[in-house]
Amino acid sequence: MARRSAPYDYDAFARELGLNLLRAREVKGWSQERVAHAAGLSGYTYQKFEKGESRPGAPMNPRLTTLLALAEVLDTTVEDLLPADRPAVAGY
Repeated sequence: MARRSAPYDYDAFARELGLNLLRAREVKGWSQERVAHAAGLSGYTYQKFEKGESRPGAPMNPRLTTLLALAEVLDTTVEDLLPADRPAVAGY
């Protein structure tokens, strides 16, 4: 099945979200492990999130509660973590 071509896809969105997490963490001056622990995540999961992945080859798709926890730990908002360009949603 062919994927619908979009100017901005979900893989790119996930990678940019990961970069936003990385930037916010660096501003705070915390390690990945410290952010992960404070947000209730494993260090491995958070490391993958900063790469925009949930497992190798699959874009991250965190729960809303996870994004809220990360935003709180990183002293930012979910809106600031999310990329400005949103991916195309199939059917819309």
